[in-house]
Amino acid sequence: MILDRHNKKTANSARHFGGISMFDVFLTIVARISDLMWGPWTTAFIAFVYVYLTVRTRFFQITGFAYIMRNTFGRMFDRNADQKIDRMTPFQATATSLAGTVGMGNMAGVATALSLGGPGAIFWMWLLALFGMMTKAAEVTIGVHYREVDENGHVRGGPMYYINKALGWKSLAVLFSIGVTINSLFSSSLLQAHTVGRAFNAGYGWSPYLVTGAMGIITALVAIGGIRRIGRVCEMLVPLMTVIYLFSGLVILAANALQLPGVIREIFAYALAPAPAVGGFAGAAVMAAIKMGMARGMLSNEAGLGTAPMVHANADTPHPFKQGLWGAAEVFVDTTVVCTITAFIILSTGVLANGSTGIEMLLQAFATYYSPDVANAIISIAILTFCLSTQIGFYVYFETAVVSLFGEKTFRVVRWIYFLPGVVFAGVTNVDQLWALANISVAASALPNLVALLLLSGVFVTLMKDFLSGQNRYATAVTDSNKQYVRMARSTKEV
Repeated sequence: MILDRHNKKTANSARHFGGISMFDVFLTIVARISDLMWGPWTTAFIAFVYVYLTVRTRFFQITGFAYIMRNTFGRMFDRNADQKIDRMTPFQATATSLAGTVGMGNMAGVATALSLGGPGAIFWMWLLALFGMMTKAAEVTIGVHYREVDENGHVRGGPMYYINKALGWKSLAVLFSIGVTINSLFSSSLLQAHTVGRAFNAGYGWSPYLVTGAMGIITALVAIGGIRRIGRVCEMLVPLMTVIYLFSGLVILAANALQLPGVIREIFAYALAPAPAVGGFAGAAVMAAIKMGMARGMLSNEAGLGTAPMVHANADTPHPFKQGLWGAAEVFVDTTVVCTITAFIILSTGVLANGSTGIEMLLQAFATYYSPDVANAIISIAILTFCLSTQIGFYVYFETAVVSLFGEKTFRVVRWIYFLPGVVFAGVTNVDQLWALANISVAASALPNLVALLLLSGVFVTLMKDFLSGQNRYATAVTDSNKQYVRMARSTKEV
């Protein structure tokens, strides 16, 4: 295998300290930083913000669930005849955001969560998704409201903009932008391509360098075409890839229907109890289940991460909260639907006991029903489209963050860095250690944004009530032109 030969060559050529390579030392440090950043205090803070926003909106994601679906996917094909040429439609913005969420987190990420946290991790992913629906609705709504529209009609938005405009905390905005830059380079550019490289190497023996290099070129061709090209590609790719994966997975679940009640019992039983070791599965403590469920869940649906507002800000939408409804719908589709299908496939087929992890575990699960060749084809196509779309969608976040830090001129020079990490790390096989980088980048992005959302919760509630009451005082057309925003961060007055 090409991957094995590369690893042997790397091991022989690396410097060693007492038999440990420099790269192993680096990964050990990364793992410790990840454990520190995802300690109990981080989990508690995330949970507090999620629950607080849900309570302030009176559990709207539950009481208004039908309203959310009816006004999002129920109207996904609506077109605005007066749509601005440099804006996305609301669905294009959602598809691009979903492209950044429906990816390796839904497949390899869920498998890794199960291998490290046990079946109970899925319960915590579900709980995170339920409360995360309003968190994502809040950040999208606030992001559209405080977006920046220049004299040429070009739009930029996201946490760095609403932190600056509403709170005036430039240092927090800078911290968030740095976190997003790291997140884009590691969680997206590196791990998306890395996952595809491993899948095609395991299935067909293809060189991961060839695969990741091709992904980098395709991503560059789409990304440099601008926001509209990204939106059009994601609008076509995301629904297609999701339907193919879900249909293939549902066939397996139908065949294993008798196992599903037991799967559900396991998920709830081990949410608050240690999961015992079975076969190659080493078992998992309750804290590991909570940590893995929340970390992978947040990485998957990105609720509170702050990335979605950067693409939703480009939507040609009549009101900020109307676009915020799409944010809530995204979380439901990403975690409650796609991640659940992946988890049920793995648990119902019993491959968790084999001791594998990441995409290899999912390949084994599909191979229990389909022939190895068919299983390889399904997973390879799914993982390629999922991860490629995520890599494309995350370019918007990378661009927004870098421009906010260094300006347009610098970005034109450094933007090519985005396409390289996947190729550089293509030969590394230990995916669990690489996922520690993703955990760090998620925390670095999420914590500044969650602080801002907590302080701006009053703004969100005001915008929500403004839309639902039909007053529309803060319609986007009005706010974009007069720059008069809700200012409730430091006072109760509105201007």
